[in-house]
Amino acid sequence: MINVEAAVLELKHQLPLLPEIGIVLGSGLGAFADAVDDATVIPYSDIPHWPASTAVGHAGKLVVGRIAGQPVAVLAGRAHLYEGYTLQQATFGVRVLGSLGVRSMVFTNAAGGINPDYQPGDLVLITDHINLQGSNPLVGPNHDAWGERFPGMTFAYTPAYREMHADESPRHLLRHQHGRRHVEPGAESRRGARNRPPASRPFPKTPPCYRRQPP
Repeated sequence: MINVEAAVLELKHQLPLLPEIGIVLGSGLGAFADAVDDATVIPYSDIPHWPASTAVGHAGKLVVGRIAGQPVAVLAGRAHLYEGYTLQQATFGVRVLGSLGVRSMVFTNAAGGINPDYQPGDLVLITDHINLQGSNPLVGPNHDAWGERFPGMTFAYTPAYREMHADESPRHLLRHQHGRRHVEPGAESRRGARNRPPASRPFPKTPPCYRRQPP
């Protein structure tokens, strides 16, 4: 928490406005940062304790400005477990943004899928996730200022945002799907055994302990 406070203090000195919306850019979307108006660009190396981005295509900079008039913070690059970071380090940027006042987050990434209905280039709106990383970023002392000890996850992925995106997709000639994200540590590319369930086993269903009523 001390490291987060140091980063927040530094950013408040550097930023002419505080963001209300955070956007994390995944692979292939780095150019989006160039669309930010009145941008203030801060390399991660200039922010105390912020982990460096070493993955190809991740610029490693924070871009704060406006998009369509809205104050936004764009993370052009992030930290991954496969780079050797802990989950606490991987979530550092989001915790800093939350401490700056951001309450809406948009996360993007490039991913493979095993749903046979998906096609290359589809946009998949995440409805839920199953954490297969062997740990959780909430492990450790709980900081009440950041939230309760056992946060509810039923609406972690805001239904209203998915509906908004679904309404806009046709206007931009985009195909969209809905899906559940299986989160793994990496780093490896998709391979046949993971992309294609055996014929003797149907498309994997959610384990009973993860089943929830749809929002």
